[in-house]
Amino acid sequence: MKLAVCLFVVAAGAAQAQMLLKIPDSFSKLADKAEEVVDVTLDPATLGLASRFLSDKDSDEKAAKKVVSGLKGIYVRSYTFAKEGEYSDADVELLRAQLRGPGWSCIVNVRSKKDRENAQVCFFSQNGTVAGLAIVATEPKELTIVNIAGFIDKEHLGLLEGQFGIPKTHTEEKQKKQDKDDD
Repeated sequence: MKLAVCLFVVAAGAAQAQMLLKIPDSFSKLADKAEEVVDVTLDPATLGLASRFLSDKDSDEKAAKKVVSGLKGIYVRSYTFAKEGEYSDADVELLRAQLRGPGWSCIVNVRSKKDRENAQVCFFSQNGTVAGLAIVATEPKELTIVNIAGFIDKEHLGLLEGQFGIPKTHTEEKQKKQDKDDD
């Protein structure tokens, strides 16, 4: 019985680790090069504290508060550079490789050759439930990574945009633009 409990704890910890993207060590060098850096790290305790600042009177904030209740963490890294070429495709590939791991499914892939912009939206599933989300968005002078760990209701996911440092990705608009460019 003790062995079964230990295995369950290890498996749960492994699943938790898989839904969290490991930010490569090279990103500390990117932060040094960046003109602007956004670094948001909200663990469960901090999330609980931060959600208290959301109003129950504002319908969007109230809904965002409900979404946050099932989360284990929100992690955002965004780097804006003065000129192009400050980060490499190899830096981004270290993140994307993790998104090809077990449990991850990328459901949105937007690529614009003209604007040299890319965005991926990937979900981590566990036992048929969405247990994590990652967004990797690149532009010539900007790199943004959003990782949300915990139960996520896909229908309410958009409510988190603009909250807790999560940027508005306008993914739907980018996909429509990409579809138009492909025509």
